[in-house]
Amino acid sequence: MDGSDEKDIEENPTGSEKMELPVVTQPGLGVTTTTVTTITQTGGDWSTGLFGVCSDTSTCLMGAFVPCCLDLSLAHQYGECMCLPLLPGSTFAMRVGIRERFKIRGSVCEDWTTVYCCYPLALCQMIREMKKRLKTQIYTVSTALESS
Repeated sequence: MDGSDEKDIEENPTGSEKMELPVVTQPGLGVTTTTVTTITQTGGDWSTGLFGVCSDTSTCLMGAFVPCCLDLSLAHQYGECMCLPLLPGSTFAMRVGIRERFKIRGSVCEDWTTVYCCYPLALCQMIREMKKRLKTQIYTVSTALESS
């Protein structure tokens, strides 16, 4: 036998005969590979200004008449317990968290001033931001069938 077949054949311990190595992998029907990419917008400024309340009418009305319900909705969208808005400073903490999560420019001082001086407007802006930024786009990049 030539040198290329020696890797598949091992010498018998007696040294007289050659025997084949066991099959390590079995041929299969194939392997399916799927790659999924999720894209979420991050960075930059807030997508809408503090006074851009007219872009989302339902949020605007809730912020004007029942901001406490809007705060509950924000906590739910943020992934927190619905009781979170009952804690002092929770809206401020969520605003800082949203800004950090989505890499929005700003400072803790700006967040504090916005929440405590313009509470309903701040809530509306945060809800609009969560709605816009949480719209992720999922693309199936490739699906391949490989046979062995």
